Amino acid sequence: MTKALIVFASLTGNTAECADIVDEALKELGVDVETVECMQAEPEDLLDVDICIVGTYTYGNDANLPDEFVDFYEELSEIDLTGKVFGTFGSGDHFYDKFCQSVDDFSDKLASIGAVEGAESVKVDLDANEEDIENLKAFAKALVVKAESLT
Repeated sequence: MTKALIVFASLTGNTAECADIVDEALKELGVDVETVECMQAEPEDLLDVDICIVGTYTYGNDANLPDEFVDFYEELSEIDLTGKVFGTFGSGDHFYDKFCQSVDDFSDKLASIGAVEGAESVKVDLDANEEDIENLKAFAKALVVKAESLT
């Protein structure tokens, strides 16, 4: 059975809502999935799954990583995710110039340590609307298809 781990950070609840949507979609596709807040996860946890998923918000005018996700992000450099599939999603606010920059930062980091992008990132403006929900479900399906193609 394909295994996935969703690690997320959420300040307002919007990214947590997205994580729940992806979690449910993966379960409907028969994936064994665990969803955890970033403070409860270590990068090494990603070594035990086929699909590595990160959900994050972007903080402030400078488009910073969430404080609670910085250590996890930096420690990712210490592992090798070759052969793993990854996907990233997050919520942000189009008011800011660097909309969902942390999503891109995590995508770049995961690719740099050998993981293969399995689906285009999903970026949600504030909370998920119907189109975002469909995009998150399609994101989950694409990740599963990619993971199955590598086995």
